[in-house]
Amino acid sequence: MDKMHKTNQNVLTMSDYQTHSGHAPLAQVEAYWEALRAGRDMPRRADIDPRGIESALEFAFILERVAPGVARMRIAGHHLHMLMGMEARGMPLTSFFRSDDRQRISDMLEEVFQTPATAQLSMTGGAGSPLDARMILLPLKSDLGDVSRILGCLMSKGDIGQAPRRLTLRSATVRALDTAPRRLLPAADTDSKQHSGFEDSASPFGHADTTKKRPPYLRLIKSSD
Repeated sequence: MDKMHKTNQNVLTMSDYQTHSGHAPLAQVEAYWEALRAGRDMPRRADIDPRGIESALEFAFILERVAPGVARMRIAGHHLHMLMGMEARGMPLTSFFRSDDRQRISDMLEEVFQTPATAQLSMTGGAGSPLDARMILLPLKSDLGDVSRILGCLMSKGDIGQAPRRLTLRSATVRALDTAPRRLLPAADTDSKQHSGFEDSASPFGHADTTKKRPPYLRLIKSSD
């Protein structure tokens, strides 16, 4: 089982990191991931200690790549359970989105895993009361050294209302690691009509297929372009 390691060296304070204005949990998770890199391309899954992002646990999650374009929740905070109206562990990330956006999300997941890259997403709540949501996806290496995990954070503002609350992708930004420019990937035009849980799923998942090439339409802009 993919367990959460707890070592003192992985507990970092990131409360002053304010990249995501108005979305402090996203800022804390991103800053924690950046600090754990420590000169490497990315941290390992085993480096993650929940105490390092304690105030963001409600919104945090860890994904495992189980097939091309498919990543399931191994760990999910309470806010994700509230959005779905049920236990979110074991669900694919695409289940949080409306059907029209799911292929786009699958392609973006492959870009994050295979490049590797980070991603920032902006979403609305679709039908129902107004809901503004943001998400970050940050790649991790598994214990075997392959890029098959993602540390993420999903935060929404507004009344969740009746669950499940499917999200509509508004825009996304993908950045290859260690490159400054970013490429904006707009979603298709669509009408936009406390307790924290952060535990491993008990269900094992299959080993990921790492042979699939990146989706051709998601082109990364590098600093040399």
